[in-house]
Amino acid sequence: MVKYSLVGYDGSDASRRAFQFAIDLARCGSSRVRVVSVLQVTEGGADASALMMADSGTLRAQELLDELGTIVPDAATLVDIELVYGSPGDVLLSQIEQHGVDHIVIGHTERGALARWLLGSVSSNVLARAHVPVTVVR
Repeated sequence: MVKYSLVGYDGSDASRRAFQFAIDLARCGSSRVRVVSVLQVTEGGADASALMMADSGTLRAQELLDELGTIVPDAATLVDIELVYGSPGDVLLSQIEQHGVDHIVIGHTERGALARWLLGSVSSNVLARAHVPVTVVR
């Protein structure tokens, strides 16, 4: 029985479908859902990263909770939210040990071969490295 599912959420249609799936699963088993939004810093140095984290963390967490509430009105009672800076695959995998996650739900996004080669695939990365069950929602 799944007790604590993890959803990687980026606001895309695929992550919205994954979130809804995780909520439906949680309701069947009286479990909870951990929603993690991974923010990647691609420009600027450590000072820029620290400033972004300090200025936007609390506001972005509330915005994320509000957005999830448009999908599931009672989301606040079912989810734990965290915003993390880093590489999406690495962040999601680190959540397993840190928070006792026993299931991961991720959305699948169609990308061409070139985009997958250049950017990688979070779902492929997580599937290859996770030591808990992973559900990929299409």
